Amino acid sequence: MTCDVSQSVLHAYLDGELDAPRAAEFEKHMEGCAACVRALEAQESLRSSIQRAHLYETPPLDLENKVRKQLSAVAEPRPIRKFLALQWLAAAAAIILIAGISWKVLPKFGNGSNLTASTAAGEIVDAHIRSLQPGHLTDVASTDQHTVKPWFDGRVSFAPPVHDFAEEGFPLLGGRLDVLEGQTVAALVYGRRKHFINVFVWPDRAGESDPYNGVKNGYNWVSWRQGELRLCAVSDANRDDLTALKDLISR
Repeated sequence: MTCDVSQSVLHAYLDGELDAPRAAEFEKHMEGCAACVRALEAQESLRSSIQRAHLYETPPLDLENKVRKQLSAVAEPRPIRKFLALQWLAAAAAIILIAGISWKVLPKFGNGSNLTASTAAGEIVDAHIRSLQPGHLTDVASTDQHTVKPWFDGRVSFAPPVHDFAEEGFPLLGGRLDVLEGQTVAALVYGRRKHFINVFVWPDRAGESDPYNGVKNGYNWVSWRQGELRLCAVSDANRDDLTALKDLISR
């Protein structure tokens, strides 16, 4: 794979749109191509910056009324004037629609983060599924918490709670960086019998304190707040296993 070809698939890889063989091929290419690694990091940084930039504008509440009044002031418009008026109305409606979608969809970041497991459940489950592709599960593969925990130093601005619970049936397998709604998060990987459990961790200084859970596309997730961090465990393992791991991490 040449770098020219790599650039054409970089965005698809970043958005998780490649199938497993194609993603593995691109990752193998990046092992020997520092330029592509830098390009991917730049795109991730750009996406994060755009998400934080609040590039949206809320339309005035009386915009629709103003448009209708101005249109009604045009008395018996000729066909061309009527056509232009309709085009103007359509453009105004499009602006309202786009502004409304931006206000609802674009994630906002205030004190710490407004990223919550409940609002990002779909993306959390997608990130878990994506991690199960070959070569995606861990950036640092180790059962030693004293190897995994220092690996996050300098890569995230917080200290994820890394522990090995092999004796309790949840061996630590490693960790990695992941992205949720444009925000870099830590992901701790645990095993449970034949299942993999991802525990996503990110700052959450003003979120809900009570734990909550859900099911998305057949995957269970359990989220809770611990100090100034939000943690969310997701897996195809049963919810009791996720709750047991939550209790071990929280103790």
